[in-house]
Amino acid sequence: MDELKQVIAAALQVPVESVADDSSPATLPQWDSLAHLNLVMSLEQKFAVKFTLEEIVQLQDVPTIRRFLENKKCP
Repeated sequence: MDELKQVIAAALQVPVESVADDSSPATLPQWDSLAHLNLVMSLEQKFAVKFTLEEIVQLQDVPTIRRFLENKKCP
């Protein structure tokens, strides 16, 4: 199972099966502003990265999150 999807599911408190490759706040009603902050903190902790405020605002779907994580791990 995709580790990123597991982190997203845990942060949003949804089944991992409900997190798709294109999930976003538009497709997951649980992904509100508070859940977004929890998600960012979970991502930072799990993947040992730090996001800037500008990046946090842009993390609005699974593909974008994946891209940011890849860029942070492989500068």
